[in-house]
Amino acid sequence: MELTVLMLFCVALLSCVVANVSILYALGGGLLLFLVYAKIKRFTWRELGSMVFSGIRTVGGILFVFLLIGVLTAVWRASGTLPVIITLAMNLVQPHLMLLLAFLLNCVVSVLTGTAFGTAATMGVICMTMANSMGINPVLTGGAILSGVFFGDRCSPVSTSALLVSKITHTNLFTNIQHMLRTAVLPFVLACGAYGAAGLVLSAGVSHVDVAAIFSREFSLQWYLMIPALVMLLLAVAKVDVKIAMGISILLAAVFSYFFQGVGLADLLREVVLGYHAQTAEVGQLLNGGGILSMVNVAAIVCLSSSYAGIFARTDLLKGIKRSIARMESVVGDFAAMLVTSIVAGMVSCNQTLDIMLTDQLCGDSVDRRDERQREMKALNLEDSAVVMCPLIPWSIAGAVPLASVGAPQLSILAACFLYLLPLCRLGSQLWRRLGRSAGLSFASRNSSLTSTTHDISL
Repeated sequence: MELTVLMLFCVALLSCVVANVSILYALGGGLLLFLVYAKIKRFTWRELGSMVFSGIRTVGGILFVFLLIGVLTAVWRASGTLPVIITLAMNLVQPHLMLLLAFLLNCVVSVLTGTAFGTAATMGVICMTMANSMGINPVLTGGAILSGVFFGDRCSPVSTSALLVSKITHTNLFTNIQHMLRTAVLPFVLACGAYGAAGLVLSAGVSHVDVAAIFSREFSLQWYLMIPALVMLLLAVAKVDVKIAMGISILLAAVFSYFFQGVGLADLLREVVLGYHAQTAEVGQLLNGGGILSMVNVAAIVCLSSSYAGIFARTDLLKGIKRSIARMESVVGDFAAMLVTSIVAGMVSCNQTLDIMLTDQLCGDSVDRRDERQREMKALNLEDSAVVMCPLIPWSIAGAVPLASVGAPQLSILAACFLYLLPLCRLGSQLWRRLGRSAGLSFASRNSSLTSTTHDISL
């Protein structure tokens, strides 16, 4: 019965994706499906309500961050912060390097700040606007940004996902980071090569737009308008809570909007809610976006998907799957089994935190918790599977929020090279070791057979 319920939910999700219908319909249907299952298991309505709201309460902080991201991306536009940064950067960046720099810059900022969402809302927005002004394909730019923001989200010392993995596996954070950096080298180099090559190919048809002339029609472009962004970055590097850092940056940008750009309070409030909308079409093509409403869809996804957590914790919905995963591990190996599990868990959970926790719960039986090496290997497997695969699921907020923040199409997940290359390199490494062991055993067996035959002849 449990497998049937989960399969029905997955079919609903895939149907929405294929039909290009909002995933919220499938998530709402999934909630009803799981509630019916729990009711069949004889839980009371009161208990069901408690399950649902216990899951939603756990993401209250995340919902507040979404609100701040929407406001931040609007006031940075209205204050002139983004136009000034982009105008200055356009003099330094060549079109053929834009994709590579989008990846590298977001890697650096995400390592410093430890947050994929915060990086996307700051450096990601800057890179996307610059790329749009150069006429670079937004799908590729969005993929480069998504790869970069999750590079640091995976291995930064201040990353919440890295801290979560360390906590649930009972391992040392900095030892985990050393292992993560080792497995990231080859995928990182390959991703740089892919974005560099794509930039060289695309730059042939790209023209350099005079963004300073375009932005000057609506903005006063002064260097000090960068202060809100610089303050945000410095506070994040200083490990100030991201919500506080974003709040201070928002206040500064709002003050700058009023005094330096002449934006009235009523207009500023409207832009905070609805997003920034330029007066001219040329500026709007480069700069329109942001606002609280831009985050409503992903906030709804978070609320619905997080409500599942309480139901999963109180019922036996995942019990049968756990047994199947144990059998799969014995056939394909621990990492391959965890990779498959993380994809399925990410499809059901729709967010990175729950994906990590579900994958850990489902793949935990084969690990001896007294063995430190096994615990460290499990932590690395989680980082190379659940952490990077969840953003590639179209209806997961892990990828939807960064892409919505920068205004990139959902199709950009196909261009997130680093997120694909990391697990593929791990699988290739695991397969190589298995083949090596098989070859070694085969050689030992033949050598043993030859020795036995020689011994028989000598007798």
